Amino acid sequence: MTFALIMLGLLLLTGAVWLAEIFYFRPRRAAEGRQPWWIEYPVSFFPVILVVFLLRSFLVEPFQIPSGSMLPTLLIGDFILVNKFTYGIRVPVLNNRVVPVNEPKRGDVMVFRFPDNPSIDYIKRVIGVPGDEITYIDKKLTINGRAITLKRDGEYNYVEGNLGYVATRRFAEQLGEGFHAVLTRDDTPPVQLSGVQRFPFRENCIYNESGFRCKVPPEHYFMMGDNRDSSSDSRYWGFVPERNIVGKAFLIWWNFSDLKRIGKSIE
Repeated sequence: MTFALIMLGLLLLTGAVWLAEIFYFRPRRAAEGRQPWWIEYPVSFFPVILVVFLLRSFLVEPFQIPSGSMLPTLLIGDFILVNKFTYGIRVPVLNNRVVPVNEPKRGDVMVFRFPDNPSIDYIKRVIGVPGDEITYIDKKLTINGRAITLKRDGEYNYVEGNLGYVATRRFAEQLGEGFHAVLTRDDTPPVQLSGVQRFPFRENCIYNESGFRCKVPPEHYFMMGDNRDSSSDSRYWGFVPERNIVGKAFLIWWNFSDLKRIGKSIE
């Protein structure tokens, strides 16, 4: 969001100079007069800034994955592209949707503004849409009374910061038509009760040592990381309002540590 504000400021500044050059300074300058530097540079940069601003605001925006909460789907250091058009056209910076296109579906990997601090972008998977009842008991997910298919898919081990080597169980989970990978640990509860915060519509949720049950309110979404036991998500800080949606993640376009990930679609 901060970058968007900077881009908007630069666009307004260079655009104002560009207009002033066309309608005021150029007609009053001698035929062979040279543009001053303070006019030349903004006029030169204005078209570039305009194109970048329009692309980032309405089509695609790049992001970098900073944490392992979406392992194994997304790795730390993945550079991804997010489709800004999938869920509708939004007013830049304000993020209000003015033209609806599609609604988020269960299983989508979505970027959104963190409800507690909208200047921070988060990425998680959509688990619940408005009206859904989400139950997560003993690490088994149920949506509207239907148990979600979960198939064992081996082990997945990785190194996590200062915590060192982490061993997890890998599963294939089906939300919608396709499967995606999720990770769980044997030594971690379904939800760390001490980490659950007070959040809007907190009364829609019931927590206990076995897990939780939540009813998703209108115009909100319930999000979880694929690395279930190493993710700060809706279990802890609540539902994501529709107005916080940024877009749908669809492609990994770069990773310095693993070039084979370039061009990999995000499922």
